[in-house]
Amino acid sequence: MPDDHVFRMMLRALSGNVPANIESFISRGLAMIQTPYLLFLGDAPDQLAAKVAQGIKDWRPENAVGQFRMAGCGADVGLADMTLEEGIAAGAKTLVIGVANRGGFISDAWKEVLVKALQMGYDIASGLHNLLRDEDALQAAARVNGQTLFDVRIPSVAYPIANGVKRTGKRCLAIGTDCSVGKMYTGLCMDAEMQKRGMKTTFRPTGQTGILITGGGVPLDAVIADFMAGAVEYLTPDNDDDHWDHIEGQGSLFHVSYSGVTMALIHGGQPDALILTHEPTRTHMRGLPDYDLPSLEALRDMALPIARVANPNCQIVGIAINSSKLDDAAAAAYIAEVEGRMGLPTTDPFRFGAGKLVDALDGL
Repeated sequence: MPDDHVFRMMLRALSGNVPANIESFISRGLAMIQTPYLLFLGDAPDQLAAKVAQGIKDWRPENAVGQFRMAGCGADVGLADMTLEEGIAAGAKTLVIGVANRGGFISDAWKEVLVKALQMGYDIASGLHNLLRDEDALQAAARVNGQTLFDVRIPSVAYPIANGVKRTGKRCLAIGTDCSVGKMYTGLCMDAEMQKRGMKTTFRPTGQTGILITGGGVPLDAVIADFMAGAVEYLTPDNDDDHWDHIEGQGSLFHVSYSGVTMALIHGGQPDALILTHEPTRTHMRGLPDYDLPSLEALRDMALPIARVANPNCQIVGIAINSSKLDDAAAAAYIAEVEGRMGLPTTDPFRFGAGKLVDALDGL
């Protein structure tokens, strides 16, 4: 996939009346977002809400000089707290909105900070559903101060409707009992492990964090529903028989808000291998307190028949546990219990390495 594909559809969709700073972004492409970043955590209520910033800090730490937190922020990605002025002094070029809030909106309190940042010389990058380009105050400040607004959650091309034709190469997809349980980290960890082994592998981003980490991908939840599966086909084209695509997972089949994007990934991706992902301390579905978290067994029994509609040879090969809220002993004990109960290789790929999961792909 070319790194600059994110802007192609924008150029067609916005042609004729494009604000100067947005046009600059279109002509330059996503790969031109200037680094390093100051990561904006705003007033994120908890750690999970700052998953975009956390992902950048964990996977591209060289690109982040610090974090900016407003009063009441309940998240901390472990970087130095900085004011906008301190960020500029440290060399930051872009203020990246590192928050993924429900609905993806920009509050009035945020706008005050973002306008000030533009006035001070920052570009701003965001993957929210609420686009920067739709905010008059931000557009005006960007234009007056010669700064650029980067909206990464904009569909990039005129994606086709899925045709279901089998593609060459191999594909692995992480699916979860819930949203934000480690699907992206699982794919990135497996891709990194395979690169270390000299294997043919590509991580295929489908969300804002993955796009900001890698510089390309498909913002799948912003694609019109009829074209989502086709966008995944586009993202994972024919490849060498021994090449693995690690498709970034999204949502959950059990999450009534976001199950549609998961289904599109399963059918459009036609995965040869599924990795089940789970966060063991969560008591209910993310943002849905009236919905209990499903078991790994329930996920296994639901996902495999659905996956075999598009790829009859699909197999569930392993389990990834997000053990970030457990100490070492508790994490090891839980992983061992799940592996014994489920009969599948199980690990926390970010904490303990993805070797088990990569080994499980052998022979597929």
